[in-house]
Amino acid sequence: MKLRLDPKSRVAKGASPALKDLRGLRVAVLHPNDSDGQQLTQQLQRIGCQVQAYWPPPAVLPEGIDTIFLAVRPDTIDCEMDWTRGDQCPTIIAVVTYENPTIVDAVIRLGARAVLPSPVKSFGLLSTLVIGRQTDANLKLQDRRIRKLEAKVTGIRRIMDAQNILMRTRNVSEKAAYDLIRDQAMAKRVTTEEIAVAIINANEILSHGSD
Repeated sequence: MKLRLDPKSRVAKGASPALKDLRGLRVAVLHPNDSDGQQLTQQLQRIGCQVQAYWPPPAVLPEGIDTIFLAVRPDTIDCEMDWTRGDQCPTIIAVVTYENPTIVDAVIRLGARAVLPSPVKSFGLLSTLVIGRQTDANLKLQDRRIRKLEAKVTGIRRIMDAQNILMRTRNVSEKAAYDLIRDQAMAKRVTTEEIAVAIINANEILSHGSD
């Protein structure tokens, strides 16, 4: 039995947020206007997505696109698509007609979160869309957490470096050095990391001046 969702129907009560999120989703279908492209566009519209179709892939995407279905073909895999890079890239789902090392490598380089095989059928499209978007959301959340942790570790290292500078130049204890950094941060209404960076930069300038 094929799953078909009428655009006017409502998402079932109790459906997961990932499913509820599909209604009104802005999707770009970057696929030739052949039977696959038309089938893909029609099925996405039935799900309730707002669909825009383009071919060949544009150099610049329209604003507000949430998800992209991209035909990965030998004649387009070398095209420059800068919008595939960066944190703001929409979820990319690759549409592939056949498998070979070149196509698989292209799918990986594009950062596709899911793959939809051709010929496109209604069965499997909904699952591919939901899983692709959920995978993308999870990976982006992990990336944000990693960057936050990396920034925290960098900040701790800077504070430790600044403490060492104060301990050496002022002959104070580790706690006293940290208290100096903290007190300056409170007085100037900035973070302890900013004070630490200022201490490190000043020490570098003085060190070069004494050479």
